[in-house]
Amino acid sequence: MSTRYPFTAVVGMDDLRLALLLNAVSPAVGGVLVRGEKGTAKSTAVRALADLLPEVAVVAGCRFSCDPAAPDAQCPDGPHESGPGTARAARMVELPVGASEDRLVGALDIERALGEGVKAFEPGLLADAHRGILYVDEVNLLHDHLIDLLLDAAAMGSSYVEREGVSVRHAARFLLVGTMNPEEGELRPQLLDRFGLTVEVAASREPEQRVEVVRRRLAYDDDPAAFAARWADEEGALRGRIVAARELLHSVSLGDAVLLQIAATCAAFEVDGMRADIVMARTATALAAWAGRTEVTSEDVRQAALLALPHRRRRNPFDAPGLDQDKLDETLEQFQDEGDDDPDPGPEGPGGGGGGGGVPPQGDSPESPAESPEPSESSDAVEPPAAPAPSGPGERAAVKAAEPFRTKMLSVPGLGEGAAGRRSRARTDHGRTTGSRRPQGALTKLHLTATVQAAAPHQRARGRSGRGLVVRRDDLRQATREGREGNLVLFVVDASGSMAARQRMSAVKGAVLSLLLDAYQRRDKVGLITFRGKDAELALPPTSSVDAAAARLETLPTGGRTPLAAGLLKAHDVLRVERLRDPSRRPLLVVVTDGRATGGPEPVALGARAARLHAAEGTASVVVDCESGMVRLGLAGDLARELGGTAVTLDELRADSIAGLVKDATGTSRRAA
Repeated sequence: MSTRYPFTAVVGMDDLRLALLLNAVSPAVGGVLVRGEKGTAKSTAVRALADLLPEVAVVAGCRFSCDPAAPDAQCPDGPHESGPGTARAARMVELPVGASEDRLVGALDIERALGEGVKAFEPGLLADAHRGILYVDEVNLLHDHLIDLLLDAAAMGSSYVEREGVSVRHAARFLLVGTMNPEEGELRPQLLDRFGLTVEVAASREPEQRVEVVRRRLAYDDDPAAFAARWADEEGALRGRIVAARELLHSVSLGDAVLLQIAATCAAFEVDGMRADIVMARTATALAAWAGRTEVTSEDVRQAALLALPHRRRRNPFDAPGLDQDKLDETLEQFQDEGDDDPDPGPEGPGGGGGGGGVPPQGDSPESPAESPEPSESSDAVEPPAAPAPSGPGERAAVKAAEPFRTKMLSVPGLGEGAAGRRSRARTDHGRTTGSRRPQGALTKLHLTATVQAAAPHQRARGRSGRGLVVRRDDLRQATREGREGNLVLFVVDASGSMAARQRMSAVKGAVLSLLLDAYQRRDKVGLITFRGKDAELALPPTSSVDAAAARLETLPTGGRTPLAAGLLKAHDVLRVERLRDPSRRPLLVVVTDGRATGGPEPVALGARAARLHAAEGTASVVVDCESGMVRLGLAGDLARELGGTAVTLDELRADSIAGLVKDATGTSRRAA
């Protein structure tokens, strides 16, 4: 077994270490979501926590880690007889991004269930993680239905597996930790709310601290065992402190005055629902136990708010996470109990460690706790280039976008097989059942009627006797289902002089912002190409981070000529590469322009030829016609016809518009402005 990097060898990252330790003290806090840029050692810190957790006693031979002192009465391996059990280290189970539903929750042997009437159950990762840590790296890239199953199990403390009327339940209580890079896309607000705490991490900008990080990483890589041995005493002391805090937790008093502060804080920051109040109460209690106190103080409430509230205030992808600390202090002071003006923080202060909200202090010696950034795997989220600036005569600075609105549904025609989402029709693992087929690999979704129909003609030949149906593996049928997929929505935005009127460009940006918000809600990838002056540029490579696209759009200046052909050719190159990288994700090209083309020889003809390249490859497209004024040339409609797509005006793009609904990006009714 490889030697993990010691938790006490982590430099800085106080909030991250504190959040992890609080969950180790009280798993009821609800887990931690760690947000941060690549290469900040998020995974290193999480994996190191597993070695700090106390050993757990389990029933010998139980695949579900039942506690011998209180075995689960519904355990599939039960009932268990009372006994001392055996001790083992707490597990840390990692959930891969590409895991299947059966790998997560477990699988039933449908053949034996139908033919023999027995519940043959193969446990999944939720069972393996019971009474340990379940770690999900890049949780924002996990399929939504897997995240829902994961968070439901974490909230209820149990997992249910249902297959055609056959069900199995087992306990699943674990410390849930997810890490993510916001550049690769955000979690939905509903899912963010299910994580108890969240922390933001970033690499230190202090040269001395960065030197110490590198020094420790090199020492660890040279001899992991020797490096870990140097930190054994600190690890042991921290492990003992976790055990002591766990024992003290049930003795901590949460007074009415503190509960009022918690409720007032959640109300002041307008968080939805009551989960924030409950998480704050549990976190404040864990903070007090971690500091060795039996009473919760206002400082505990403040620290709990900083960990539990920032991600719950994010309602759409364009909201920056965070908390106004001045407002927080004012609220706590307003509702502070008069008798608690100067609470006794204990011998080591409110954090129990003199800084960082409860993490043991870091000394100045070389042996002080240090962090080491592990090598980060490459991601398809490319760092976008710097936003363009006005660079020539006639160019104007960026204008603010108009208020976004709800857009009409734009979809790709046909039936795809891309990543799960909410835009276009696709064959998916979830959705309405449309038919059946022979399973390819493991059976995941049984089509019961088709299975019975396949087995029925062979019952006499198989010597059936009694009421049971004799089912063979060849009889099993997989249900085929139709749901929705996410697409690659590539925006090609005209930022030329013909679009430069401030009011007009503001409306255009508002429309694109609205489409970006729609793409976020429908779980699409997005890319942004802009064209102006002499050329086009890829302002944002395709990514799941729609807020990055919104930031690029906000700083986009306008002016210059209109190289329409360059914009379309750049889009063609981007889509060609994306088809190689992710062939199952179908693209939707959204061209935002008034249709004009200027600059160079025969710019209109060149634009038409570039458009026909997309039409020849069957790329679904929509042209958002930005032409305004009494006299309209209809150039955007001409462009849509060359693309083989649809044209829609800015007004028609609104969901509440009385104009006709755009059902498909390509269809028989092609519109001209």
